Amino acid sequence: MSATDVCRAPALSPVGATVERHWRDLAARRRLYTVGGLVFLFLALSGSLWFANETNAGKFFDRLPHVADFFAELKPRDWFDPARALFDLPSPYDDGSLKFDYPEGRVYLTQSIYIPEYFHRMIETLNIALFSTLVGATFGFLLCFFAAGNITASRWLRFVTRRFLEIVRAFPEIVIAGFFLAIFSLGPIPAIIAVSIHTVGALGKMFFEVVENADMKPEEGLRAVGANWVERVWFGIVPQILPNFMSYFLLRLEINVRASTILGAVGAGGIGESLRLSIGRGHEAKTIAIVFLLFCTIVAVDQLSAWLRHRLVGRQAFAYGRGE
Repeated sequence: MSATDVCRAPALSPVGATVERHWRDLAARRRLYTVGGLVFLFLALSGSLWFANETNAGKFFDRLPHVADFFAELKPRDWFDPARALFDLPSPYDDGSLKFDYPEGRVYLTQSIYIPEYFHRMIETLNIALFSTLVGATFGFLLCFFAAGNITASRWLRFVTRRFLEIVRAFPEIVIAGFFLAIFSLGPIPAIIAVSIHTVGALGKMFFEVVENADMKPEEGLRAVGANWVERVWFGIVPQILPNFMSYFLLRLEINVRASTILGAVGAGGIGESLRLSIGRGHEAKTIAIVFLLFCTIVAVDQLSAWLRHRLVGRQAFAYGRGE
């Protein structure tokens, strides 16, 4: 037997040849889709850059090398000044202007005990986020069962509920807040309403998807012994989905802290309003202090939410796949 005969691959059967032909067709189609996707991404990116340049009167590319100038201008006179701004301590550079009037923002609890201004603003932002999440989760919880196909038999009721949840989450919080700012003027009330409305739609969707994946055997058992609809939902469905509901609630709380900060920048109260003013006025120390406080707060909220999820859902749910 020659070396050529040894290296020659055996002939494929008709079925094997068909499988190989289909595989080659799928591979060629996948390569075509990949190349088409990359071309589309390149065209979209090029179009976005062109649009950005046109909307900035042709100055986008000219100003692009100066993108780091803003951060260079944030350098304070000394690096203790952001700490003074954070805790409302007098600055040695106080010249009577708003730039160094740190003690003026103190919120006094007694004649000698006070809360620093930015801590008080941060508490206000957290209050907006927490209250809005509670309101949104409550209504999302009530509506999700009417949107779930395995719980609600009425097609029209499911259709109306799902469309309502889609509508209330279709508009960003900042758009809803802008509408209510025109009605209620500046303050935290428009932010609470905007975040609550959007949270109803977002949590309602996630909640009813969890309900549709629930095990229906407990519900069937309760139905067999004559339980009504409320009893079947409360005793057969809620106990098994409640951990997932709490996990989504905590996740949404993290998102709403960030949303409340952004809404504050458009006049809806909280720390975002202080950040917008400090940046607009060129107050370097105040800006650094607020950004540092925001960073620490968001990290703390994320860590607290992760800890609570571990406690509520159970550590075994997070240990899967890690060999624990």
